Amino acid sequence: MAKIIFLGQILVKLKFKIFKILFLLIPMLVSGALIVWFDSRVWAFVQKRRGPNVVGPFGLFQTVADALKYIFKEIIIPASANKIIFILAPIVTMTLALIAWAVIPFSEELVLSNINVGILYLFAISSLGVYGIIMGGWASNSKYPFLGSIRSAAQMVSYEVSIGIIIINVLLCVGSLNLKDIVLAQKNIWVIIPLFPMFVIFFISALAETNRPPFDLPEAESELVAGYQTEYSGMMYAMFWLGEYANILLLCALGSILFLGGWLIPIDIYPFNLLPVSFWMIFKILGRFIVFSLVKAIVPRYRFDQLMRLGWKIFLPLSLIWVVLTASFLFFLDMLPIAG
Repeated sequence: MAKIIFLGQILVKLKFKIFKILFLLIPMLVSGALIVWFDSRVWAFVQKRRGPNVVGPFGLFQTVADALKYIFKEIIIPASANKIIFILAPIVTMTLALIAWAVIPFSEELVLSNINVGILYLFAISSLGVYGIIMGGWASNSKYPFLGSIRSAAQMVSYEVSIGIIIINVLLCVGSLNLKDIVLAQKNIWVIIPLFPMFVIFFISALAETNRPPFDLPEAESELVAGYQTEYSGMMYAMFWLGEYANILLLCALGSILFLGGWLIPIDIYPFNLLPVSFWMIFKILGRFIVFSLVKAIVPRYRFDQLMRLGWKIFLPLSLIWVVLTASFLFFLDMLPIAG
């Protein structure tokens, strides 16, 4: 009898976990489609065009139509490709992009997994993300995809170093690797105020990390056709595309948590405090994404040597110097957070 009760409790917990996963995954997939539409609309606005406006109201169903097109398109695998790795590459990219969202808190209660090493988890997942791109480029057995994947690997590894050191600055101020604790530590003052230069460097590094313009060199169409995606078609191409946008939203969310107070209300007065706190988290993510889209529309593409110089010779030394300054300032004022 005791065993049956125990099994029943496990099943209830399992059902609850599956419900939480679906509650996060389904909105994530829907928002991935909507954000592509939003990106196109912002780009069109800057160029004084109308953008997608035919399929559905305001063109909202354009991305749904595109997704259906990809689903029903034939998947062509090149004869010379390594078929297993070729198929695995987009699956790895999309899966890693989606599972990273497990630790992102939208409020004190609304988080799938509140682990104490949330930052390390995100850093590990983002480091693994480059493998999907390398696998896709190498398995295609073609010049352009291979060059694109090499570029992407070099770019992502270079800017992850800067992002990691910038995060150390935030951790010095907060004293916790838990994302929820990082947000709650910003109740009095958002981290962006004392660490504004690091916020700017984090934003630019996030553009390079996600292969967004002006750092979209791995898929530079003027040089590499479509980079590591050249040989892909149908739903496999769409999975790369979905993984890319999920990563962009992830870094927008991480920037909001680290620097902009996550779900905390900017001004705690009526009528702002009537809105649910998760709204402010979504609002901040969307605000950062608008800036991502504006950069795409107004900044010309960098050369690869300029990209590497910016990462290693400017951002890395600056972020290291700022770590020393932050640590020294907190030490001399006896403000270093001490673990209890």
